[in-house]
Amino acid sequence: MQQVLSNRVEALSESETLKMARMARELRAQGHDVISLSLGEPDFDTPTHITEAAYQALKDGYTKYTPVSGLPELTKAISEKFKRDNNLEYRPEQIVVSNGAKQTVYNLCQALLNPGDEAILFAPYWVSYLEIVKMAEATPVCVYAGVDQDFKPSPEQLEKAITPKTKFVIFSSPCNPTGTVFTRDELQAYADVIAKHDNVLIISDEIYEYINFTHEHVSIGSFPNVKDRTITINGFAKGFAMTGWRLGYMGAPKFIADACSKIQGQVTSGASSFGQKAGAVALMSDLTPTDNMREAFRERRDIVLNMLEEIPGIKTNLPDGAFYIFPDISAFFGKSDGITTIKDADDFCDYVMTNAHVALVSGAAFGDPNCFRLSYAASEALLREAVRRMKDVLARLK
Repeated sequence: MQQVLSNRVEALSESETLKMARMARELRAQGHDVISLSLGEPDFDTPTHITEAAYQALKDGYTKYTPVSGLPELTKAISEKFKRDNNLEYRPEQIVVSNGAKQTVYNLCQALLNPGDEAILFAPYWVSYLEIVKMAEATPVCVYAGVDQDFKPSPEQLEKAITPKTKFVIFSSPCNPTGTVFTRDELQAYADVIAKHDNVLIISDEIYEYINFTHEHVSIGSFPNVKDRTITINGFAKGFAMTGWRLGYMGAPKFIADACSKIQGQVTSGASSFGQKAGAVALMSDLTPTDNMREAFRERRDIVLNMLEEIPGIKTNLPDGAFYIFPDISAFFGKSDGITTIKDADDFCDYVMTNAHVALVSGAAFGDPNCFRLSYAASEALLREAVRRMKDVLARLK
């Protein structure tokens, strides 16, 4: 019966973040005290005023289908948010609300890509970009920058990667997995490269916008020379601690928004009605709870960075956003505790999981086999204990 499966699913890789979360659950079931730093999920609860808005929507009877692209009050709120926070001009009819930003990426790839097309990914990249591009039968083209470049590809690297087959460039800022935030000048340099190529689109994933420690979030779509070819993705999961609500959105040129709505109409239809009502309240309400979460993440980042710096062989940059640290651990390759030899980042993460019971994610899943991703979306006490355990077991490697 295995033969009935499609070539598509056979070629698809399991999400490494979800795989590590599953391994952590299995070890816990065996009685081990596992600290999971693998998932990109805030440990805060959704702010009360947002949950109360959903509850009120339920009481008011918002339990029916919505327009595929979103409730009018939400698309209007998103349009106003884009203008207020990002200097972006997307009318409500240019906005599509989806069941999470991940579905937005899927919709876009299905709507834009044909077999043989190329999609440029800044690497390290979010794990699902690569697989979703492959599902659309297109070719991912990775433009890589390591820790010594602060994980920021140069404009020259981008220019070299563009070919007549290039359909779009996709990246996130703040970035998952690295926490890198692109500055205004850096984004302008990318825009200047892409503007020379008439048929190349930009997909800017800004889901971590509100977890930005630089005091300036810049949307590449605000630059005049690329504003008409930029698709901006955002959502509620990270900045509002609403991961389980599955609510994301995008602003795009209208013909692209219409195409994505057409795709979504055949796959899921609209997102949950009461969730959308709460989303409109979230965008238009006081952002103090979000600001407080951001400051807590900043404090945790500094704690973890300081502790990691005490472990010989771990090399870090200063991540300016999101809630990830992406250390280079290539110095450990070839080292052994007498039983296990570390050949790559996969081995490194397996070793830490097995011996320290700390769940990390190998950088290979994100396009950088020299690194691992650590999520500091956990309590200070758990973070301190996790890094302490890591330091102890890594000291055995010689």
